[in-house]
Amino acid sequence: MTLVSDARVPTGIEDVDLVRMIGAGDRDALSGLYRRHAGWLTARLERRCGDPDMVDTALQDTFLAVWQQAGGYRPVGEVGAWLWTIALRRLIDQLRRRPPPEDVEPMAEVISVEIPLALGHTEMGAAFASLQPALQAVMACTALDGLTNSDTAALLGLPVGTVKSRLSRAREILKEALR
Repeated sequence: MTLVSDARVPTGIEDVDLVRMIGAGDRDALSGLYRRHAGWLTARLERRCGDPDMVDTALQDTFLAVWQQAGGYRPVGEVGAWLWTIALRRLIDQLRRRPPPEDVEPMAEVISVEIPLALGHTEMGAAFASLQPALQAVMACTALDGLTNSDTAALLGLPVGTVKSRLSRAREILKEALR
């Protein structure tokens, strides 16, 4: 059974209204929400995982979860933030199911470009740029994505203790740089 159809949803409908419509069983609304958000969700997931199959599975699981959970959605923030939280959790689920390959460097060296872009040429941006890539990766997961230390560890392929120590070190460096 296909949940997403090719029908068009009017562009004037807000995301929160689409979610309400999805909660009422409207597949066209799910299609519209998917078309609006799948591109940027895929791009952000790809920055965190180099496996296109895992990214695709996480994305599809995200919209399946939206279909299943839309009836209970309570608009607290932006729908995009809700979608991102679901997508990131689904990616972490995928990563936990698969042991890390032995011949690949841990993802701790891969940093999110979103924090430097968001901070721009600010004092904080310069301080963040001065961090080692491994510290930047931990800060990106915790500060940008709001992940717990356990989820950050799973995403980066690190022990939780390493995440905690890197996070502590990064905070110390940022605190000193911003004094």
